[in-house]
Amino acid sequence: MKKTFTLMRARQRDRRRVLRGAVAAAGSAMLAGCDRLSNNATFVDTLKSAQYLSQAAQKVVAPRPAMAQEFSQSDVAPSFRGNGTLNPMDADYQALRQAGFASYELMVGGLVEKSAFYTLEQLRAMPSRTQITRHDCVEGWSCIGKWKGVPLGLVLDQVKPLPQAKYVVLRCFDSMDGPTLDGHDSRYYESIDLDEAHHAQTILAYELNDRPLPVANGAPIRCRVERQLGYKQAKYVRAIELVESFASIRGGKGGYWEDEGYEWYGGI
Repeated sequence: MKKTFTLMRARQRDRRRVLRGAVAAAGSAMLAGCDRLSNNATFVDTLKSAQYLSQAAQKVVAPRPAMAQEFSQSDVAPSFRGNGTLNPMDADYQALRQAGFASYELMVGGLVEKSAFYTLEQLRAMPSRTQITRHDCVEGWSCIGKWKGVPLGLVLDQVKPLPQAKYVVLRCFDSMDGPTLDGHDSRYYESIDLDEAHHAQTILAYELNDRPLPVANGAPIRCRVERQLGYKQAKYVRAIELVESFASIRGGKGGYWEDEGYEWYGGI
């Protein structure tokens, strides 16, 4: 078991190095011959503002009411593909899994009037939404699945975000570089703004294709952000934190892959 896990993590690290290299190569190609611009303060400031320009464009192209395409039952794939982490080996997650997630609690806090904890049963008891949507992965594949869960906006309304809250940070169980060691935190995380969080199709999913969410697809809770690419669909969600800025969180870019060079807004 240990040997298999070590091999799996080694393969994942190799894959991440390839992706990071591809991002770096793309950046180098785009900026070839432009070294002098890197010394131009105005140019550098423009690059730093790209995230905010992307966010502004998002609100023009896809305002809150705009919906991602939904499909019919006949379009649902017989088996929904899993990728990335398929079974977090972190001790706290494995303990929850072995107990059937009976003691799972989702913490929602940060810049809110009152932090709250939600068991899986409490989330299931809240008003739900079912949607059949297409998952588009940055790697180039797609898959249609039927998701059921509680709208994230309903949960946020209960804890009442403070006026300065701008972003919703999704913190996950899975350590991307193996179980946390020596204080190094490689657990997956993502973030969206409050508009996207309140979108009708942004849900905390606990079912896939009319069955409890499989471990390979993010059990017990996966956040579906249907207007964005797959890396924004955080799996194994353990906590939600409302913040004014994610500048001081890890790499400061708002997500695990964003810290490695991906765009913060992964719109489709």
